Amino acid sequence: MKDIVFRLTVVFLCILAIPVEGGATCGGKTFGKTHKNCSVIRSLDSLASLNLFPDSLKSDAQDRVNPSVTFPDLVYEYKLAAIDNLSPISFDYNGYVRRYIDIYTIERREQVSQMLGLTDFFFPLFDEILDRYQLPLELKYLAVVESALNPLAVSPSGAVGLWQFLINSARMFDLNVNSYVDERMDPVKSTEAACMYLLYLYRIFNDWHLVMAAYNAGPGVVRNAIARSGGETNFWKLYDYLPEAAQNYVPAFIAATYVMQNAADHSIKPAPSAISYLQTDTVHVKDQLSLSVLSAEMGISYDVLRFLNPTYRRGVVPKSPDFYALRIPQDKIEEFLKCEKTLYEKSAAKPDYHDVMANTGNTNNRIKVIHTVEQGDYLHKVAIKYGCTVDDIYAWNPNLNGDLDIGRKLTLWVDTNTYNKLQEQQRTTLP
Repeated sequence: MKDIVFRLTVVFLCILAIPVEGGATCGGKTFGKTHKNCSVIRSLDSLASLNLFPDSLKSDAQDRVNPSVTFPDLVYEYKLAAIDNLSPISFDYNGYVRRYIDIYTIERREQVSQMLGLTDFFFPLFDEILDRYQLPLELKYLAVVESALNPLAVSPSGAVGLWQFLINSARMFDLNVNSYVDERMDPVKSTEAACMYLLYLYRIFNDWHLVMAAYNAGPGVVRNAIARSGGETNFWKLYDYLPEAAQNYVPAFIAATYVMQNAADHSIKPAPSAISYLQTDTVHVKDQLSLSVLSAEMGISYDVLRFLNPTYRRGVVPKSPDFYALRIPQDKIEEFLKCEKTLYEKSAAKPDYHDVMANTGNTNNRIKVIHTVEQGDYLHKVAIKYGCTVDDIYAWNPNLNGDLDIGRKLTLWVDTNTYNKLQEQQRTTLP
């Protein structure tokens, strides 16, 4: 008891907010910065493509006005111990965990603010399903690590959705994937699948840290690491035998749990999104329906529709013998029911060549990027890279006469998928 009182006294005496630069320091040891190709950072950066936060930070300006702060190691250790006391999962503190706390609270504050804004959409759902499977409720923070709560997240390996399932893994849990519907992106069905998989892995390893490492890298990888280590089953002692992604996964989870529960202590507040869950409801769709048509006819943001309905991978609800559920703003339900037939008719009309030409230069639901002409560039090559046409390039660059001088800046507009691919390519070229 005296030791606890002493440690609490030290904590309150040591709560000093100080700016931090460079790698994390813990116990006198410095841990270097995490590489920009880290999957956690990649997931956080994917939030930029959601276009769901009209009032969120667009630059680092506010962070510079209000410098990021950090606390002494003992404070983090104490707060994680408080979480640990209420969970069957161990919440250890060390330099690896500190490194990710710094990523969340210093380097990616804006994205943490956006994730906090998304918790109302997903955390009640996660809690309900985790509780049904009698799993630790803290496992909801795995989705923070996996996808940054972006239901449209797609990894370079092709894993998608909140819980980042590959297509072959999805089939183990009977998640339907076809050209129009991808249930890996369905918040309810993918969470059910994640819970089944986590429960299965716990039956194998009986240790939540090893379960997380196996969720990330596969049970075979973790078993091989245990064998190479001579039978070690403590994650931190097994650390050097695991691949880098699995090494990062557990400390990132511990840090994510800490930050999502203590964001206010770091002056990070939830970013208001364009719509809240309570402002939405579902309708039954009986025929093929294009989200683009719905957006144009009813004045609903296409980005909001895609976020609310991530399962429809091409932005189209397909025709079904029964029906598909579509989530839209609650105040648009009555209007939808009135013009439902018209929406189906316009969705059935397939654009022909002349329609495509008439749409040349359209920037709706696209993100602006700048391309600097390099040696070997020509218009068709640029158009293929950016998912547009040569006619689009001319429309967006009215002074272009066909010659591409090296160093010339071209204004281009790309869709979300292309933008994410470009961001990923940019990361892989960084040192």
